Parts: sequence; structure tokens; C-alpha cells
Amino acid sequence: MRAIVEVRSLTKYYNGFRAVDDISFDMYEKEILGLIGPNGAGKTTTIQMLLDLTTPTSGEIKIFGLDLSSNRQRILGSVNFSSSYISLPFALTVWENLSVFARLYGVKDSGRRIRELLKTFEIENIMHTPTRRLSSGQLTRVCLCKALLNAPKILFLDEPTASLDPDIADKTRHLLKRIKDENGISILYTSHNMREMEEMCDRVIFMDKGKIIASGVPGEIKKMFSGESLEEVFLKIARG
Repeated sequence: MRAIVEVRSLTKYYNGFRAVDDISFDMYEKEILGLIGPNGAGKTTTIQMLLDLTTPTSGEIKIFGLDLSSNRQRILGSVNFSSSYISLPFALTVWENLSVFARLYGVKDSGRRIRELLKTFEIENIMHTPTRRLSSGQLTRVCLCKALLNAPKILFLDEPTASLDPDIADKTRHLLKRIKDENGISILYTSHNMREMEEMCDRVIFMDKGKIIASGVPGEIKKMFSGESLEEVFLKIARG
């Protein structure tokens, strides 16, 4: 398998605090890689550096075999991001929001692409609804549509089902797996739902206090920490 993301000795300090502490890992083509850890473990800072939103203090990031810092525009054109905790301009409708992002991403035949994604996520009925009137679950699905507009090769998903009810969350997980398989997308996935991580991820990386403390397929991680589930492992790590 070819590494599509390569991280080497990545470190980030904030005012003397080491948020990410000399981490190294690879992410491979067509895999879902889980990033797990307690609050403050360094997951969000790591994702921000992979998106070039935060500059590393030291270390190296290569995406598609290219150095991120010197090939930012070329790389990020094939990358996208979604989180349950981001918002969109409230005065615009769903259609208007997605149309703006489609123009920013240079999406061809954007109207067709937007309709296709709204249908996929079963939210065609809200396309003309102002964003301010959406439920948190509807907004989450709109953000996933936004993240897929440019047909990315790498998708960063930060707790993508956190605002969804169990039925829609289950449908969304199956959709993401299907989209990944059909389009050959690599996904970096974070969630505090350990059952979800076991279901979704090919491999997982556990972070704590800015360091990687374990990585491997979920079964290997459970064996390493003598846990019956990833949730049990998480509790062991979080409680020291």
C-alpha cells in the first residue's frame, strides 16, 4: 500500500506548551485511519497542521508525496474537511452555501454535483432553506456535502456523526464507507464514539498528551491493552 500522507517528527508548541510532541505516522490510500484520544490529546492540532491551518514548530508533512508547506495550493485542491462543530453563513440557503463553495473549489457542473450530494444525504428537501433554520443534524449533513463537492482524494472528518440521531448516524457511516470504496478516498476520522471507531476504521492511532502511544488495527490495540473493546482501552488510557 502506498502512503498518501506521511508525517515525520511533527511538533507544535503554543506559548511553551507542547500540544503535539514529535509524532510520526503514515496514512495509506483507500483506508480509514482513526485518530483517538482524550480531550487535549493533540488530535485537533494535528488535523490543523495537516490542513495547513497551523504551522508546525518542527517536523515534516508530505501529502501525495509532496511537501505540504511548499505545495499548499496543489495539495489542498484534492483535500477537504468536515466537522460537527463548524458553521456556515446563516443568511444563505443550503443551495447558496454549497454554490459558493463549489465556485471556490472550481467544481464543474456544480448544480448537478450539489443535487447529487443532497440526494445522497437525503436532504434535497432543505436545499432552499436558510442555514439558520437547520437542525444540528441537517447542518452536519450539509457540511458533509460541502466536504465532498470537490471529489477529494483525502477527507478529514472530525466527529462527523456527533450531532446525528442513531438512525441517520448509521446511514451516514454506511454512506461514507460506500463513497470511500467507490471513489478510492482516504479518510482521517476522529470520534469519541469508540464503537463507531471500531466499525469504521481500518487502523487507529491513540494519542495522549501530544504523543502517539499506540497504533494498529483495532484488534491489535485491544490486545495490547488487554481490553475487550476500544472503549475499555480509551478509559484505561484516559485514566492513566
